[in-house]
Amino acid sequence: MRFMILVKADRNSEAGIMPDRSLLAAMGKYNETLVKAGVLLAAEGLHPSARGARVKFSGGRQVVTDGPFTGTGSQAGELLAGFWLIQVSSKAEAIEWVKRCPMDGGAELEIRQVFEAGDFSAECGAELSAELKQREAVLRPGIVHRH
Repeated sequence: MRFMILVKADRNSEAGIMPDRSLLAAMGKYNETLVKAGVLLAAEGLHPSARGARVKFSGGRQVVTDGPFTGTGSQAGELLAGFWLIQVSSKAEAIEWVKRCPMDGGAELEIRQVFEAGDFSAECGAELSAELKQREAVLRPGIVHRH
């Protein structure tokens, strides 16, 4: 199972203030532990929302809005500052890894399971056809992972 660990933004991350050296060093050690355990697939920090954009799809149109996004209604306080993508055997294991993360006071992480092709079944009302499953299987190896 793959899980996305979402790092919620705070006042400092939205202001572009980097964590102090001791926290960065602790995060480096944490990431190294994840790599050695064979569970880390990806991990990145995100620039503040002021450097981003949103695209809203409505009525066949796309509306682009440049950041920052704080104070934008229902999505305020739901901004992201980074993520980890891990592969583990259960949500409980994902939680245990997240509890070991060296975040400082006030930080909030959200754990979300990534949908796999097998999750789309008739039971949940969204079955992938054989053709769609085949297309997915062909595309996956071609996904580029660059740093």
